[in-house]
Amino acid sequence: MLDPRLQGKADRLLALLTDLGSVAVAFSGGVDSALVALAAYRALGDRALAVTADSPSLPRRELHLARQLAQVIGIRHEILPTTEFADPNYLRNDGQRCYYCKSELYSRMEKLLPHWGVAWICSGVNRDDLSDYRPGLRAAAEHRVRHPLAEADISKAEVRQLAQAWGLPIWDKPASPCLSSRIAPGVAVTPERVARIEAAENWLRDHLGLRDCRVRLHPGELARIEVPLEELPRLTEPGVRQALVACLRQHGFQFITLDLEGLRSGSLNVLVPLQWRQPGHNNSVPGRDSLDFRGPRRYSGE
Repeated sequence: MLDPRLQGKADRLLALLTDLGSVAVAFSGGVDSALVALAAYRALGDRALAVTADSPSLPRRELHLARQLAQVIGIRHEILPTTEFADPNYLRNDGQRCYYCKSELYSRMEKLLPHWGVAWICSGVNRDDLSDYRPGLRAAAEHRVRHPLAEADISKAEVRQLAQAWGLPIWDKPASPCLSSRIAPGVAVTPERVARIEAAENWLRDHLGLRDCRVRLHPGELARIEVPLEELPRLTEPGVRQALVACLRQHGFQFITLDLEGLRSGSLNVLVPLQWRQPGHNNSVPGRDSLDFRGPRRYSGE
């Protein structure tokens, strides 16, 4: 049972979505967007749609999970191919990659809203994301994307609590950013590189049973492996180490390293050029004042 404070936020979330009338949720299959999709389906039924962007940066296992999860929720589901890998700005990977990725996604969704018969685009951005380095928020603001979790003042921890209470099977699923996020700023993003990263992480999951891991690519084809601290000793066992090195060498990594600090979300952000991390250059949704959507762009679906 939810505590009264979180129950109030849950009620507000459902009310916000009900007021929107119809929505297309940018649905990655992670817990944040899954909670928005579930709330949208509860509030709007068939007037809610989940849309999963498909490109080389999305692991195949995540695409499969998104399909399964949409079925569990009961929401209509569309797989939308995106072409961010055709954009030189995205491939350059200078710290604003997420902006160009989200611009591609939201532009394509925006054009399809009348076809889908829905009025709004919604994201899985939660309250905590507003204070993080999130260039994609600028693209969201440009396309008048709504952030129901943030608007209802729901934090990441509260997302998981509410997801568990509402029976979402992935309520404790680790975060799974796109494969391109594993590539250090300044190193070009390519389909070949993200495919190699996906293969390496699949090995760690399939052979070692890891739920959460990152294989990050640095200049010189150096792989920096991040796993939870308690898993570090396993990777140094002779048999595991040798098999891991053989796997990564097979996939083109020339240097294989193990990060002694363990798994850290967003650890590559320290390499983003400082000017992109200054206020006003990344998130255009810095606080709650920016969540006022009076006079929004709407789509009638006609």
